[in-house]
Amino acid sequence: MGPDIGDVFEVTAGDCTDCYCLDTGMYDTEAYGAAYILDDERPAVVETGIGTNHDRILEALDELGIGRDELEVIAVTHIHLDHAGGAGYLAEACPNADVYVSAAGAGLLADPSRLVAGTKDAVGDQWQYYVEPTPIDDDRIVELEDGDVVDLGEHELRVHEAPGHAFHQVVFEDPANDAVFVGDAAGIWVPETEEVRETSPPSDFDLEQCLADVELLKEIDPDVLLYTHFGPRAVGDAAAAALDAYADVLEKWVDAVESKRDELEDDAAVIDHFAETDEMVDVWGAEKASAEAVLNTRGVLGFLERRD
Repeated sequence: MGPDIGDVFEVTAGDCTDCYCLDTGMYDTEAYGAAYILDDERPAVVETGIGTNHDRILEALDELGIGRDELEVIAVTHIHLDHAGGAGYLAEACPNADVYVSAAGAGLLADPSRLVAGTKDAVGDQWQYYVEPTPIDDDRIVELEDGDVVDLGEHELRVHEAPGHAFHQVVFEDPANDAVFVGDAAGIWVPETEEVRETSPPSDFDLEQCLADVELLKEIDPDVLLYTHFGPRAVGDAAAAALDAYADVLEKWVDAVESKRDELEDDAAVIDHFAETDEMVDVWGAEKASAEAVLNTRGVLGFLERRD
């Protein structure tokens, strides 16, 4: 049995130190949404969830003895609200913390109205689990570019652009831990079944760029992958093989959607087909498993339309 929703636990994968993982209870689903805390000279939270359960992150800081006024860095891999929805709430509660985000997406956190509209369109009925994000003042936002480094003390976050999943995605390399906070660039890790799943949401999903992002991660060659969905995964010397396995999953998934589109010749029918899935029901429940399939199918269909 793994940790329960709300539990914060030390990351012991590989040789990680000073790193803690929290199950935020995203979509009321266990082992789906993680936030990480690096307890360093400049304490940092990496990923903030959908905002609904941001209080769990604050409680985790309390549990680790990190004062609200001591937190300095709130870093998000990209601005999709399952990663950045809690950033504004944390910034309000932690007055000395800035929000570190890709420059490509920073404006949508300062004024999240378009982000909210896009999210509602993408997630449909799943919006019931969200809250409206809090706008973040421009002077609290630090815009990140490829190659930037966020110095935390013993640890640092090295920024690498990884725009396949979304044009505003970066990953954060932590050399001291030989780890990477991968956002959605390495797929969804399911610790219960020890498998990696596709993630291909609308509207920016691009297969070729996702495969390039996998190659980027292989070049970094980390010992530990820190998934937002979900949790730490020690890969050691098998990092390349683990990442190649995700590339294979992604290619097969896109091929499956394309084949079904060619067969049915109707996007709505394709979405309905994949929505009626038995996969992951035992892990995430029927509602979340179906919603995940719909989101990923729509993203692939959009990619295929642009490509064709």
